Amino acid sequence: MRITVIGTGYVGLVSGTCFAEMGNKVTCIDVDNKKIAKLEQGVIPIFEPGLEAMVKRNYENKTLKFSTKLSENLNNCDIAFIAVGTPMGDDGSADLKYVLQVAREIGQYMSTPLIVVDKSTVPVGTADKVRAAITEELQKRNVDIKFEVVSNPEFLKEGDAINDFMKPDRVVIGADDEATTEKMRALYSPFFRSGSARLITMDVRSAEMTKYVANAMLATKISFMNEVANICELVGADVNDVRIGIGSDSRIGYSFIYPGSGYGGSCFPKDVKALHRTAAENGYEAQLIAAVEAVNDTQKLVIAKKVIKRFGENLTGKTFAIWGLSFKPDTDDMREAPSIYIIKELVKRGAKIKAYDPKAMHEAQEFYLKGLEGITYCNSKYEALIDADAMVLLTDWKEFRIPDFEELKAQLKQPIVFDGRNQYNNKMMEEQGFEYFQIGKK
Repeated sequence: MRITVIGTGYVGLVSGTCFAEMGNKVTCIDVDNKKIAKLEQGVIPIFEPGLEAMVKRNYENKTLKFSTKLSENLNNCDIAFIAVGTPMGDDGSADLKYVLQVAREIGQYMSTPLIVVDKSTVPVGTADKVRAAITEELQKRNVDIKFEVVSNPEFLKEGDAINDFMKPDRVVIGADDEATTEKMRALYSPFFRSGSARLITMDVRSAEMTKYVANAMLATKISFMNEVANICELVGADVNDVRIGIGSDSRIGYSFIYPGSGYGGSCFPKDVKALHRTAAENGYEAQLIAAVEAVNDTQKLVIAKKVIKRFGENLTGKTFAIWGLSFKPDTDDMREAPSIYIIKELVKRGAKIKAYDPKAMHEAQEFYLKGLEGITYCNSKYEALIDADAMVLLTDWKEFRIPDFEELKAQLKQPIVFDGRNQYNNKMMEEQGFEYFQIGKK
């Protein structure tokens, strides 16, 4: 098929590249001239395992191309995906200005029948607004061109997005027209070699709702387990044992019940807020959703509070090695990462920071921690330890899982570790002479 993807951010670039990998002719559009120029040179703006090689391969095979001109890439296009950002507004709602701007441009330039797909995460009712925006522009041109609007939410995990797209556990298609549904089914059929049982069709509004509810459910599991962890500390229980005890129940499972420093990233914080806002706009107070968000906000500072309790309110003269800045491993994404809040809290109290992350240090320096004094960025995890008063682990990258503990002790002023991801064994750490602090255990 001939596909146009508008937006070369995380969702758009991954989606367009994976569609091209299956033999479709894909054009990815972006208004950023510099980004498009770099993509044509094989320079990828995000870190996602496997993406760079796939982009280069399909660009060389001419199944994938990049452009800044939507007007030249809607003619004879079968499907146009809207994959632009939906940033969170001041009131917690999703800002649809970019989505609707693209919709208006589609209405201005389309000349043949088209399926328009909302791939961006958007609130319920967005498809209606997209349809109205396109229709208005067509009416201005005094033309009558058939088009359909589909909701096709993404379910990609950063760090494993290629695998998620190429081998999806489900694809959700929200459409009001059977012929459109069948065309979308045909587009995704190569991704389901064993059949289409995992392709789920529904009405548009239900598909829009599905994305928010999925992320809110996962966020709920995280906040619930973090709440349990805090209770465990108070009563003298070990949340690591509790997690194993409840995760063995097949109705609960082990995914998303690891206690830690809270969730971050581009999806969970924004989508939980947006779902809460949607409920409020319709006259309903979503108490559980509000609690999920509140618990997460508090959880982001739990490790900082442990540091303060151990070293005192005034941290002047203290230096802390930070292992991990991204909100999760295998990505450079720092959006709403717990590390931002923890580092700012420690620096505010006079502490110095020596930070290391395999991929996210540029993001920290240029955006999320830009201008914050007292931070040194190091070339390795062990360099960050030199003359630090303690190590604080915030992201569970693989290279942090089994460090050289003797080296760790040798470089730190004192063998003190604050583990925001409960990555190490408490008994083992104590036997090696560490003063060790976890989430959910005294």
